[in-house]
Amino acid sequence: METKVAKKKLGLKDRYKLLTRDLGWEPSYHTKDEVFPYVKYEGIKIHDWEKWEDPFRLTMDAYWKYQAEKERKFYAIIDAHTQNNGHLNLTDARYLSALKLFLQAISPGEYAAGKGFARVGREFGGVGTQVACQMQALDEIRHAQTQIHAMSNYNRYYNGFHSFADQRDRMWYTSVPRSFFDDAMSAGPFEFMIAIGFSFEYVLTNLLFVPFMSGAAYNGDMATVTFGFSAQSDEARHMTLGLECIKFMLEQDPANTPIVQAWIDKWFWRGFRVLGLVSAMMDYMLPKRVMSWREAWNIYGVENGGALFTDLARYGIRIPKHWDDAEKAVDHMSHQFMLALYQWNFGTCFHTWIPPEPDMEWLSSKYPNTFDKYYRPRWEHLKKLAKEGKPFKNFGLAKLCQTCQLPIIFTEPDDPTMSCHREVDYKGNKYHFCSDGCQHIFENEPEKYVQAWLPMPALFQEPLKGDLGAWMNWTSLIDGKDNGDYVGSQDERNFQQWRGLATTNT
Repeated sequence: METKVAKKKLGLKDRYKLLTRDLGWEPSYHTKDEVFPYVKYEGIKIHDWEKWEDPFRLTMDAYWKYQAEKERKFYAIIDAHTQNNGHLNLTDARYLSALKLFLQAISPGEYAAGKGFARVGREFGGVGTQVACQMQALDEIRHAQTQIHAMSNYNRYYNGFHSFADQRDRMWYTSVPRSFFDDAMSAGPFEFMIAIGFSFEYVLTNLLFVPFMSGAAYNGDMATVTFGFSAQSDEARHMTLGLECIKFMLEQDPANTPIVQAWIDKWFWRGFRVLGLVSAMMDYMLPKRVMSWREAWNIYGVENGGALFTDLARYGIRIPKHWDDAEKAVDHMSHQFMLALYQWNFGTCFHTWIPPEPDMEWLSSKYPNTFDKYYRPRWEHLKKLAKEGKPFKNFGLAKLCQTCQLPIIFTEPDDPTMSCHREVDYKGNKYHFCSDGCQHIFENEPEKYVQAWLPMPALFQEPLKGDLGAWMNWTSLIDGKDNGDYVGSQDERNFQQWRGLATTNT
């Protein structure tokens, strides 16, 4: 009599392999080089795609169940927020400027990342990377959708939320993150993974989502908190994917190390420049703050970043080239950027303001070595001008950095009183830069960056021809409603009136 032997239950690793990697196949009528032409395009040498380790071993059926549960919770809270007039629970309508900036600059970037991962998932030769990129492409599109849905309720009541898609392509400050993602999406697949998996997910996401979502909670914005928490579990997976890709490249061949190091140098600085927007949001646009930009940098930049590069040191990777310049800039960048946004607020789709005295005291305590010495006097002078009925508005066009596309508003790393400006002559033309980091990036790939579309020169091109009113129509900016000072704005008046009706019997 034969004894039936129970089939051995597959382990998680074997089951994952059957549901993902075994879906791949060997091409028969084309070579692998023909099917995946971009694998060798950047000089990266891959000897064995099977060495790719999948950090989460998440199968597609589990992925859908996991994300569907988060969607149910997310939309239940969003619906409750809408039905209960959650927009009146905010600490102050000034907070909405941070949301407008986020919607115009960050949410379209999430969508661009989704498109990018869909592309590189096709360009990678290994099944493990293909599956991981497919899931992240879906994640990024979902993040863009949930962010837009969460903030759409504010569009019913407040100005500046109505045309973020136009503003992403045409507004001068949104060209900063747009150029970041356009740069990444026009790179090869391995550089794209450094740009997004390392710079965007590891450098930017930690310094944006974690402290900013805490700030949203502090300011009564449960809609934003909900999409932040819904996305953050995905972001943990994304960071792990990016770091796994770095280690995979480094372990495959020693010749990959200098290529990866150059990309880390480039994309650290590109990400750091985008963080200029985030620093102003954290230090100035949150009426009630959870931490300063400096404190966030110390935790998520210095501590986490230091631990990462200590880990990568065994592969021969060092700290990014311009790390010291970034550290010197941290105590200045939010103040310099907010001063720029204030003087050009006729050309923004959100409101700015002179910090009230309690805010200046807070900034003084968080930046004891810089704020009172360099920036309080400027704000006090602007306050004096506004009180005299002569608010300072700069209608001159700023000189833009050819690489990061920020106005040249930052100072020398070792001298906060000296504007930092670099120039390069290339093929008979002069190009301007805000820092050594941006100049070095340009010099490594000049043919890429000479093609950059800069929003300031576009003012003098068709169909605008230097007409400021035509530019406002082109960017869907409603002058007097979406822009200018917060004090006396329609947003301020409406918020105070509606809040008053909600809390009194009159």
